Amino acid sequence: MTTSPLRPSDPRRLGEYRLLSRLGEGGMGTVYLGRDLDGRPVAVKAIRPEHASNREFRNRFRSEVERARQVPSFCTAAVLDADPDDVTPYLVVEYVEGPSLQDMVEERGPMSPGDLHSVAVGVAAALTAIHGAGVIHRDLKPSNVLLSLGLPKVIDFGIARALEATTSHTRPGRWVGTVDYMAPERLDPDVGPVTPAADIFAWGGVIVFAGTGRNPFLGDTPVATAAQILTKAPELRGVPDSLVELVRQAFAKDPADRPAANDLLQQLLAVNAPHAPLSGPKARRATGRFDARNLLEQVIADGPKRPTTTGSQRIPTPLPVAEPEPRRRRRAQSSRRAQAAQPAAASRRAPASPSRVTGRRLAWAVGAVMVASVAAATVAYARTNGEPAANNPASQPQTKVATVTGTPSLRGASFFDPLSAPGRFKETVAASGACKFENGQLHARVKGRSTVQCPGPDDTFAGNQSLAVRVELADANACAMVWFRYLGDKGYQLTACADQVELEELDGVLLTSLGKSSSTALQPGSPHDLVITITDEHAAVTIDGQDAVQGAVTAPDLAKGRIQLGVTGNGGNGAAEVSFTNLDARSN
Repeated sequence: MTTSPLRPSDPRRLGEYRLLSRLGEGGMGTVYLGRDLDGRPVAVKAIRPEHASNREFRNRFRSEVERARQVPSFCTAAVLDADPDDVTPYLVVEYVEGPSLQDMVEERGPMSPGDLHSVAVGVAAALTAIHGAGVIHRDLKPSNVLLSLGLPKVIDFGIARALEATTSHTRPGRWVGTVDYMAPERLDPDVGPVTPAADIFAWGGVIVFAGTGRNPFLGDTPVATAAQILTKAPELRGVPDSLVELVRQAFAKDPADRPAANDLLQQLLAVNAPHAPLSGPKARRATGRFDARNLLEQVIADGPKRPTTTGSQRIPTPLPVAEPEPRRRRRAQSSRRAQAAQPAAASRRAPASPSRVTGRRLAWAVGAVMVASVAAATVAYARTNGEPAANNPASQPQTKVATVTGTPSLRGASFFDPLSAPGRFKETVAASGACKFENGQLHARVKGRSTVQCPGPDDTFAGNQSLAVRVELADANACAMVWFRYLGDKGYQLTACADQVELEELDGVLLTSLGKSSSTALQPGSPHDLVITITDEHAAVTIDGQDAVQGAVTAPDLAKGRIQLGVTGNGGNGAAEVSFTNLDARSN
């Protein structure tokens, strides 16, 4: 993931850490590339204001950070520092230089059997260390596995629980995570409590994706995917024979039938792994090889870390390390293996078809999907390459083309435009209004109740994306307009006024409301940060970090399109004006 420039509203320093650029943004906060007092790069996660104002969240955040600091850093990104009591609570972790597993597979296709086995061992070793410290990852997925100098590094472990367990997030069907890798118990509490076994299920999904380029449960919609997770056997075609049995065990519907992380690691080390070494320059940037058979001994020898005396030492006296949540008594190993060899659909918790899913179970799944879509689990802390041009997204926009087998993810260009002068956006003059660059801003003006659209870039966006722009209404007569996935006379449009925000689908002259709310967040006369985040066919809009409106973006002919900015008049025959700066468009 490339970095992007800091926005005017971003802090320049948190504690002793100087912030240099943005690495990404997620449901819990924003991740920055920073430097410590010695000049070493670190990743700093700043918590969103709406969570920071919740005392219960702060308490849980403090507790989960302390647990995470006790995880051995072998195959994980080390937690270096945190300040839960700062005005903006933050977490500092090791900065890992290297692409994510998600990016690697999307750009180069599925891994060879030998490299896949190395990744399987590395992630299992990370889970052994994480679970040994009494932590559950809760959001293991390919984008949270980084490939640094040939060694897989798992990031973002455990902290999501602080958000999940906070009072406002504990209503039935609400979780933080990515539905493609959620275990059945994450979707339906009747399956059982969330234990470390949920991470083993996610491990299986990560390995299938890395080895085949597709997800093991792939419905037409996120809700359909959730139903498949609850009721269907995974699609394992293309998984190497050396791994397919372990992956099948990881996907057991009953958490008690999945191996523990250390059992999984020992079985992986006993497997006669394929050998297909890479050669040439690509090998040095791919997964490479490492001595897998020393992993178990190193993890066990390290054990849970005791709190160190490095960093700012703002974490209070450590709490006792919580034991992993109790799991139901395991069946005999031979019995479990025999049962795992049968199709997963034959499990007593796996009905044969979606029609047998109860309405209550699907209701839990739908609730989980909706919140997972909005929350967008936290981002990977790594740049995909070291070329100088990658550090300047405004100077060299690139389009990533998926090369994976199966159903590829749609991706689009990413760019940052300060909107200080003509470039991607052009000036225009019409009878109803105009778009002009003045004083380092793009000004859109309109007369009466007309609408003016400023000619924008040809870059096409698709799939998961985010769009952030700073907006200022001149007065209450103006409404800011943002169009996305816009082609011809079709697309989605956001109308943001001083008293109302509405998300709509535009089809020629027909407008269909997808969501509307009364909001006074966009006050005229002062700039505001407006962000649209699209995750899994769901669009969520925030203004200055506060939820404004959301809606489903599911039209099949609007899967991709352009971004446009503009203004519409909201009051009588007077003039209306909106100014825009700092447009940051990202494919996530």
